[in-house]
Amino acid sequence: MLGIDLRGKRAFVAGVADDGGFGFAIAKALAEAGARVSVGTWPPAMGIFEKLLKLGKMDASLTLSDGTKLELEAIVPLDADFDTLDDAPEDVRSSKRYAERGDFSIQGAADLLRERFGEQSFDVVVHSLANGPEVKNPLLETSRKGYLAAVGASAYSFTALVQRFGPLVKPGGSFLALTYLAAERVVPGYGGGMSSAKAALESDVRVLAFEAGRKWGHRVNAISAGPYASRAASAIGFIGKMIEFYAMNSPLPEAITAEEVGATAAFLASPLARGITGTVIHVDKGFHAMAVPADVDGILEALKKG
Repeated sequence: MLGIDLRGKRAFVAGVADDGGFGFAIAKALAEAGARVSVGTWPPAMGIFEKLLKLGKMDASLTLSDGTKLELEAIVPLDADFDTLDDAPEDVRSSKRYAERGDFSIQGAADLLRERFGEQSFDVVVHSLANGPEVKNPLLETSRKGYLAAVGASAYSFTALVQRFGPLVKPGGSFLALTYLAAERVVPGYGGGMSSAKAALESDVRVLAFEAGRKWGHRVNAISAGPYASRAASAIGFIGKMIEFYAMNSPLPEAITAEEVGATAAFLASPLARGITGTVIHVDKGFHAMAVPADVDGILEALKKG
């Protein structure tokens, strides 16, 4: 039987701080396929995350299909705004939630994992990171600082991750990023430069696939996931309406699940996808293929009701 087999593989998922987002779902799917998994966690959220794990508050979410529990090999501090510790301002480095974590930069995470597991010790690296401080602002009302912050945290951080983790990954490794349809189409309300950041991310996936493929033999892909009510997405404010709209108008008229995104990530990380690189795969029940709403009458009626 042909199946996803990641036994003997080691994965790092950057951007896991709870059990409610795509990052966690991907980590769990990789573990289901047999991989050993480490995660990178934003320092201000790391204490709560570690406490929930220690108290067993996440045991149900960590339980795998065979009844065993996902045991994370390592949890390392990671703030993807900073390539090196020297890039972080002094007020950030000295703040309580950062100072106790040591080197929380992308290079710091790579160094910590290299020290613990050795050179070329990873096979899979996942970028599940995004942030736009002005995401609620229309692009016309977005400042240069907010725009560049969104691009830096949500797009360039993937390039930095490939730069620094490329040598740490065995030849033929897999890098994966998470993107969104706003990279291709207008999504009103998804502002602050985030649509630009996602477009840049998708372009970078193609370029990095070429460069990392020629340099190390690595594959680089992205998943464009449909709307999902993670903690980060819920902060935008209209995620519930987006989920309902997608479900109403997709070829498969239902909402996506985090598990579906996780399963796609596990496939892309596996030898089954060894011929796939430089690609953006949509996991959105086919919504991206639609040119007009499937239920025009329903949409108009909903608009009338407000």
